[in-house]
Amino acid sequence: DNLTVISEFFLLGFQGSQYLRNVLFFQFLILFGATICGNLLIIVLVSTSKILHTPMYFFISQLSLSDILLTTNITPKMLHILLNNGGAITFTGCLTQFYFFGFTLNFVCFLLPAMSYDRYVAVCNPLRYISIMRSVFCIQLVALCWMMGFVGSLILTVPSSQFHYCGANIDHLYCDIVPLLKLACSNAFIVQIELYVIGSPFIFSQILIVVVFYTCIVLAVLRISTSTGRQKAFSTCSSHLIVVFIFYWTIVIVYVFPIKGQTSTISKVVSLLYTVFTPLMNPIIYSLRNKDIKKAVQQTLRKH
Repeated sequence: DNLTVISEFFLLGFQGSQYLRNVLFFQFLILFGATICGNLLIIVLVSTSKILHTPMYFFISQLSLSDILLTTNITPKMLHILLNNGGAITFTGCLTQFYFFGFTLNFVCFLLPAMSYDRYVAVCNPLRYISIMRSVFCIQLVALCWMMGFVGSLILTVPSSQFHYCGANIDHLYCDIVPLLKLACSNAFIVQIELYVIGSPFIFSQILIVVVFYTCIVLAVLRISTSTGRQKAFSTCSSHLIVVFIFYWTIVIVYVFPIKGQTSTISKVVSLLYTVFTPLMNPIIYSLRNKDIKKAVQQTLRKH
């Protein structure tokens, strides 16, 4: 009965000298601009270029869309708290940020296995690829990923909104479940069960699906007699495999197996990997290692 109702939180961000925070601000501002431009370029190219009207590039465009949603949800507020050595955020604003953060994160967790399945069919069953990966099926698959992201984020956000919080200072760069749980003084057992008992098997099941598909792909590629054929088959999957590794590696470190003795600073730095750097790296990885995207860029430049 004596608990004070928290109406707003204060995000501490990186506590340090003004010079350091100014340097980080300009670096993150440049990365933010590059991330938006790179992912928008992917979406526009896939929408306008006929040579990119395939299931693989449709999935890549959806990944770019989720990266834009993620970075616009996190980075602007992060830039604000860097300039002001912290910043206030309303209780509703914090939960909204946390919801959309979880929404995009869950969506990517489902999308990456779907993209692995696409590569599996392309390499292991190429003659039936067009009949299996039909446009309607791809749209349904992506819609399912978005829906699961929506539901998965609600499962954590709704209970978190019912907590009583004993403090208002969030020692993080944005509103996330781990720093929120540290401030909760009411029973957070249900959310902890959802996070560690349900969430961890969920993440590992997604990783297992990707591993199974890529094991089948590797075995199929090794049966190809010519080195040129093997190289071509691997080239269609290598970009996606790099993205999968970066994404799941950071998620596992933060939420499943945190680094022993992990300080708040280390936690903030690691969280930057999938909130700032991964959305930037995805379009770079796919564009630099993809001849079709390079060709689409050249065709677009010629037109204009």
